[in-house]
Amino acid sequence: MRSQHGPRVAVVGAGLGGLALARVLQLHGRSVTVLEREPARGARPQGGSLDIHPDTGQTALRAAGLLDRFRALSRPEGQEWRRVDPVTALPLPGPGHDEEGQREPGDSPEIDRGQLRGLLLESLTEGTVRWDSAVTGATPLGDGTWRLHLADGGTEDADLVVGADGAWSRLRPALSDAVPGYTGVTFVETGLDDCDIRHPALARTVGAGTLLAASDGKALLAQRNGDGHIRVYAAFRAPRDWRSAAGVRADDAAAVRARLLKHFDGWDEGLLRLLRENDSGFVDRPVSVLPVPHTWEHVPGITLLGDAAHLMPPVGLGANLAMLDGADLAHALVREPGVAEAVRAYEDRMLPRSARAARECLDTLDHLIPPTDS
Repeated sequence: MRSQHGPRVAVVGAGLGGLALARVLQLHGRSVTVLEREPARGARPQGGSLDIHPDTGQTALRAAGLLDRFRALSRPEGQEWRRVDPVTALPLPGPGHDEEGQREPGDSPEIDRGQLRGLLLESLTEGTVRWDSAVTGATPLGDGTWRLHLADGGTEDADLVVGADGAWSRLRPALSDAVPGYTGVTFVETGLDDCDIRHPALARTVGAGTLLAASDGKALLAQRNGDGHIRVYAAFRAPRDWRSAAGVRADDAAAVRARLLKHFDGWDEGLLRLLRENDSGFVDRPVSVLPVPHTWEHVPGITLLGDAAHLMPPVGLGANLAMLDGADLAHALVREPGVAEAVRAYEDRMLPRSARAARECLDTLDHLIPPTDS
C-alpha cells in the first residue's frame, strides 16, 4: 500500500545522510519517517568539524534548499591546513601546499557536525524524526514491503526501508554479510577547550583550521572547531586493544598520556603540548572499514546509505558522500515510476562511486600512516 504522498519511506538513523534524504523528499511533497535510537537531539556529542565539498556535500545541500544557510554558518577560514615537520615544527611544503606548508585554498568550508545536523533537523516538518526509536531488525513481508522491529516491541511497516544507521547497521544483514574490519590504525582523541583564552600558544600553532605532523607511521592532528575547541588526534598503528597490550588502564588518563608521549618521543615539544595540556580525557577511535568494493544484490524494498553502505576511513569524504547518497535516493524516488526502479537507479549510481571513494580514502590513510610492512 502507498500513502497518498507516495510510497511509505522509513529511514533508520538521523545522521546527515538520513536527514538529507528526508529533507529532499519533503521538498517534493513526499512522506517520510526517520527512526532514531537516541532519546533526543542533544543526547550525545556529534563529533568534530567537517569540510563540505562542492561536488558532494554542497550538491546535496543545494538539492535540500539549504546551501545558503549552510554558507552563513560555515567557516571558510577553517579550510586552512598546516603541515609541519614533527621534529622542528617548521612548515613543510608539498603537493597541494605552498612554501609555508599551507594547503592551497579551495571551496570546501568547514562546519561543526552538530551545526550541520541541526540545520537539517530544523528544516524538517515537525515530528518527522521519532526519537528513542531503536530499530533492532527488519523482516520482509513477501510483497516487497518490510516490517521494522523496534526495541520497545513496536513495529513500523514501509514500502521502502533505508539503513542510514552507520557503521554497525542493524539493517545491513538483510543485504550483505559484510561487517566492518579493523584497519590496524587507531586515532586517540583528546581536546583543548576555550583555546584562544586558555591555550593561546597552541591556538596560534594550530591556526584557523587543521594542523598535521606525520612521520614514521604515526601522526598528530589538531582541528579547530567553531566553538573555540580544538580536537586533537594521536594516530598510529596498533592492536585494537593497545591499552591492554601496553598495560594501561582505560580510565587512567595520566598513564595514557605518558604512553602517548613515549610513542611520540623526539617530536617538537610545542607539538607535544597538544597531549600534555589537554582538557578532556583520551578516547580511542579505532578505524574500521567495510570491504572494498562493498556491493549486494538488489533486494526489493530495502537499501543502505552512508556508513551503513560504505564505511571508510575518516579522511574527509564519508559525511559528504552520505548526504549525496540521501539526495540521490530522494531524487530517484521522485523521478522513477516505482520503488524498485528508484532503488536500482540509486544503487547503480552510489555503489561504484562509493567504491572509488573508499579506495581513495584507504590510500590516504596508508600514505598518512604507512603499514609496518611497507
